[in-house]
Amino acid sequence: MNRRTLLLGASALGLAAFAGGSWYIRDQRAREAAAEAAARAAAVPDLNSVLLRPAAPVLGPSDAKVTLVEFFDPSCEACRAFHPVLKQLRDEFPNDLRIVMRYAAFHQGSDEAVAILEAARRQNLFEPVLNILLETQPNWALHDGPNLDIAWAAAAQAGLNIANRDIETRAPGTVAILNQDRADIETLGVRATPTFFLQGQPLNVESFNALISAVRSAVEAEV
Repeated sequence: MNRRTLLLGASALGLAAFAGGSWYIRDQRAREAAAEAAARAAAVPDLNSVLLRPAAPVLGPSDAKVTLVEFFDPSCEACRAFHPVLKQLRDEFPNDLRIVMRYAAFHQGSDEAVAILEAARRQNLFEPVLNILLETQPNWALHDGPNLDIAWAAAAQAGLNIANRDIETRAPGTVAILNQDRADIETLGVRATPTFFLQGQPLNVESFNALISAVRSAVEAEV
């Protein structure tokens, strides 16, 4: 084995260790954020009154036996990754599961992405626009600066009338929802997205399967 081979091998090991360390740090931060949210939530006297705001978007029947609350950011890659899992759960339990969507607009440009979703909700297009925003997220939620023109164009493809785009970004109803969600995020200590609450209790989700298993167990307990 020559010196060049040794150097390349050492470099590869170094990169692997760095990548593994980065993943560990991100995972630890997510765990810490979830633990903090759980501790803060436990201190809230009437947790459901904070989680289930009347103005929050809801996917699924309003009288479903099981309620999953998701604090999500339209620009969040992890939220995008969990979205098909949530759809799978709704397909599996069409009558027994509802998902309450709460906005945690942590990323740059996410306030405007929320405005797109709220405009879609007023036009009865919330879910199709949500789907296409998350599908096209890599195109508009760029790390060096979001391009919301692409997000609006994607929403228009889903049928959204964007003629009043500038007005929609300042709509009082949207501003009120964002302000309420920010206040509730502070109350609950939500620091990462997605953050889930199942049946009014904080849910520490470490994988897709963990979320699926928790929701299935909740439905089985209620049916």
